[in-house]
Amino acid sequence: MGSHSILTQHVQAVANWHQHEREFLQHLADHGQSPDALYIGCSDSRVVPELLTASSPGRLFVVRNIANLVPPVDHADASVGAALDYAVGHLHVPHLVVCGHDGCGGVKAAMDGGAEAQFESLNEWLRGIAPAVARAGTEGSRIEQWRRAVEANVLVQLENLLTFPLIRKAVEAESLKLHGWVFDIKALALRVYDADYGEFVPSGDFLRDLDAERQQEL
Repeated sequence: MGSHSILTQHVQAVANWHQHEREFLQHLADHGQSPDALYIGCSDSRVVPELLTASSPGRLFVVRNIANLVPPVDHADASVGAALDYAVGHLHVPHLVVCGHDGCGGVKAAMDGGAEAQFESLNEWLRGIAPAVARAGTEGSRIEQWRRAVEANVLVQLENLLTFPLIRKAVEAESLKLHGWVFDIKALALRVYDADYGEFVPSGDFLRDLDAERQQEL
């Protein structure tokens, strides 16, 4: 798809939005943003946060980079750190999601020892995935290792988030909840990390368990 096609789609989309969502767009322009969540995901073009979550404009504050990384505070990337400051410290989002995906090329490159030597910036970035690759281990097939590494990478980033005093303070104050997701592109399905079970479970199962817990509390 060339730039002309992208611009054509943009013009068509804008016309459609103005026809059907004029009042909603005016509200966003007049009242600013108050997103429900900060979403940290992969740059992969196949994983679109708003489509994945069926979210309209204004619902998600989005950060995307290769392999959905959050470098720890002592190795912080300014763009990620700035987004954390703004979304959590200023917008006070109540939820923070780290979403990986099966078939992540960044995770696979890290498993393979890195990208080609001339890609210095990419290789520096991929070093942030090394702890997840080590945690995933070498048991099973390459596909199984890859899947485990993708899941481990999400958990490592959740741990890295807690190295930021702002995030840790918000979590301890229960004003912010952290969530780990993995998206299966082929199945259009989400796996959600369930801390009670210590593993990723299908989103439907997670919601049923959550509803059952809430019923017990009533």
